[in-house]
Amino acid sequence: MTIKTEEPPRTAAQPGAKSSTERQRRFAEEGRVLNVFSHGFLALWAFMIVFPLLWVVLGAFKTNTQIGESAWSWPSHWSFGAFSRAWSEGIGGYFANTLLVMVMSVTATMVLGAMAAYVLARYRFRGNRIVYYGFVAGAMFPVYLALVPLFFQVNDFHLLNSYVGLALVYTSFSLPFTVFFLHSFFATLPTAVHEAAFVDGCSHTRAFFQVMMPIAKPGLISVGIFNVLGQWNQYLLPVVLMQQQRGDSEAHQVLTQGLVNLMAAQGYAADFPALFAGMTIAMLPVLAVYLSFQRQVQAGLTAGTLK
Repeated sequence: MTIKTEEPPRTAAQPGAKSSTERQRRFAEEGRVLNVFSHGFLALWAFMIVFPLLWVVLGAFKTNTQIGESAWSWPSHWSFGAFSRAWSEGIGGYFANTLLVMVMSVTATMVLGAMAAYVLARYRFRGNRIVYYGFVAGAMFPVYLALVPLFFQVNDFHLLNSYVGLALVYTSFSLPFTVFFLHSFFATLPTAVHEAAFVDGCSHTRAFFQVMMPIAKPGLISVGIFNVLGQWNQYLLPVVLMQQQRGDSEAHQVLTQGLVNLMAAQGYAADFPALFAGMTIAMLPVLAVYLSFQRQVQAGLTAGTLK
């Protein structure tokens, strides 16, 4: 008796598997092409950002003769004299004024913005959405439209040409974005931790500052970076609100105004190394803050996911 063994019927799985492999290979090739394009675009973008900054920094160590002969060459003799000349021209005073305004404005923006975003995100009350959308609408309002009424309003409060008035204006224009950014962040925080704080006897204020604020540290640092960058580079508002009066010194002005004054004061006898040194002094603190806090943002986000 012969036993017939039947071969398993051939199905369409083999051609399908082959076509699936081909699709995967094609997707892999397309992914490599996309990666090459994206990495090339990012490299080009990085070059466009880094090269002008490097050119300015190197120009601060040159002389007028070296810049006139070849503005793109490496400094033949490294000299720090341009930094001392820029500092003596008033950059030091402008720098101190900017730091003073930033300490007041960034602190007020972060504290008030975090409190407003926390209340709007965690508490339900009548008019909650109206207040929230009011902040959102404020973020879309351009500062150019408010310059004239803003000038008269600040003047009526006798805060024109004062650091407090400028800091208050910085705070008011930075609050909408801060509230909008932190609102979504506070809304995603775990409710169990918030409720456990009240069970342990925390008040609303203590729960906010001691429980919710530490958890929201990544979001606070992120929006803080945006506020520091935006307020440090602000030029239009100081020009309108920190006007120089006749016979007054320019010591009350901020750094962006100081760089323009330094450029205008050169006249035909331009001291380009001093101007580049002033720009370098203005850039280095912002770059240091941005790079250092970016690492903390990544570490905070990783810690938040592990929790």
